[in-house]
Formats: sequence, structure tokens, C-alpha cells
Amino acid sequence: MPEQHPLVEAITPLVERLNAELIAPADARDDDIPLRWEGEAVVAVRLPKPADGGTAAAVAGMGAGTNAGGVQGLLAEVADELGGPLRDLSRHDKQQAVLLLEARGAFEYRKSAEIVAEALGVTRFTVYNYLNRAR
Repeated sequence: MPEQHPLVEAITPLVERLNAELIAPADARDDDIPLRWEGEAVVAVRLPKPADGGTAAAVAGMGAGTNAGGVQGLLAEVADELGGPLRDLSRHDKQQAVLLLEARGAFEYRKSAEIVAEALGVTRFTVYNYLNRAR
């Protein structure tokens, strides 16, 4: 296996978290993001296409000044896993949802507690209580 460029090695966890792909510079399209190292194109990043027709930046959680897209994606995953809209879950299942979201890094995003609270139909204080009880 050839040695990986330090830039590629450094950004791989971020690219994976965004559900994006690393693309060889020769295969990059106009909407890919080229990354250069000392003036040389090393790799390009291809962001995922949104399912709802929004921008790729919004899907990646970078739209409108918050990371709502990233949190929203995690909320959707957890809702699917728990079998329905988060707002309609029992208290116990809402607590489980918060724990799953924490395990997946949802609370690393800016304003995530507010976003999660709104999705669950509870207060931000309640979300923090669920997190504290689990510790």
C-alpha cells in the first residue's frame, strides 16, 4: 500500500463524518472541493448530494450558521432506529434517543441541545437531565 499524503490522513476522519468522499484530483468535478498542499492538488472532497434538493453544505451541517444539518441527519437515523418520530416516543425511549445521539457525537455540534430538545418535544433542560442521569 503506498504511503498516504499527510493532508489526506489528517482530513479522512472529517470527510467520513460528513459522509463525503475523497476523489483523485484528475477525477474531480466542478462541484468538488480541491485541496492543495504547497500548490499541488492532492485530493478533492465530494460532498454528499442532499435527498431533499437542498445544498450539499446544508447536508454537511454547514448551512445557515449552525450545524443543524449534521444533527438533523443523526436525529433521522435515531428516529428510524427507534421506530418513529422522536416527539412521539415514550419518556424512556426519548432518554435512549439522547444516549444514542450522544454516542454518535450529536452534542459536539453548536446549538445541538436546542435542536434535539425541539425534535423530542422537551426542554433543553430535560435533554441535559437525560445526559446527566446516564453518567
